[in-house]
Amino acid sequence: MVDTGKANDLLAQLPKVGKGPAPVHLWNPDFCGDIDMRIARDGTWYYLGTPIGRKPMVRLFSTIIRRDGDDYFLVTPVEKVGIQVDDAPFVAVLMDVQGSGEQQVLRFTSNVEDVVEAGPEHPLRFVIDPLTQEPSPYVHMRNNLEALIHRSVFYQLVELAVTRDIDGQPWLGVWSAGQFFPIGQQ
Repeated sequence: MVDTGKANDLLAQLPKVGKGPAPVHLWNPDFCGDIDMRIARDGTWYYLGTPIGRKPMVRLFSTIIRRDGDDYFLVTPVEKVGIQVDDAPFVAVLMDVQGSGEQQVLRFTSNVEDVVEAGPEHPLRFVIDPLTQEPSPYVHMRNNLEALIHRSVFYQLVELAVTRDIDGQPWLGVWSAGQFFPIGQQ
């Protein structure tokens, strides 16, 4: 049986903020130490080494996550605890495409049911591993939190890619909300 005491203590401190993320950027409680909570690269949340199987609990925790520098925290009005995040705290598991060409809009849904449209406020970025040359694509979700784009969604994204010259060089990329997001040089 997993001890959910500390996790439940955190949840009990949350004011009723309605749907969506809590205003964690406004809360500055004292740091209370690290807890044994980890978000794996595939988006699975673990507490004390055991996956958290209750989606509503994961969803609730996802509304109080904050990143300060390279560190991640769960934050309530009275407590701030450190957690481990293997890559990004969220995974973009679905993509909806509206329109086409420069007018197309790409809408991403995360594993915790947050939805964003890629564009100036929610940019896409692509990191290429220098050893394997494998790309890691991300979409900005909120504040300074990103979602790793799931491999199957990335394949859909690549199918939409077009070539555009940037500084005289051909780049492969995608359009969303009037902005071109380069994936890589051709």
